[in-house]
Amino acid sequence: MKLPHTYKNKMNKSIETENAPKPIGPYSQAICNGNLVWVSGCIALNASSGEMVQANISEETHAVMRNLKAIVEASGSSMAKIVKTSIFLTDMSQFSVVNEIYGQYFISPYPARETVQVSALPKGANVEISCMACL
Repeated sequence: MKLPHTYKNKMNKSIETENAPKPIGPYSQAICNGNLVWVSGCIALNASSGEMVQANISEETHAVMRNLKAIVEASGSSMAKIVKTSIFLTDMSQFSVVNEIYGQYFISPYPARETVQVSALPKGANVEISCMACL
């Protein structure tokens, strides 16, 4: 059922920050509901230009993590309060590089996580990461 444009879910609060790229489709950077925050998948878009950062997998992963961090912090949460992440890679042979960089942004206890290989990601990205955090 398609809802009219005037429908608003009063339980959900959209999170938006200029410190991360604007969504490239009909979705929010993140949604807060109760004491939980769901952050949409982040790719390596430059927050100010909207252009992809694709120098190499290391730079791309750092850009993804900076975007994720900016959105999580804009919600009022923090990287330490992330409880679950999902990593999507177009090439699982890049897992060790992504995993090493990912680990630099967290402290123990680390979030629960899965990493899966996919055939393609938006804008030709090589890595995309989403998460769920507590407020």
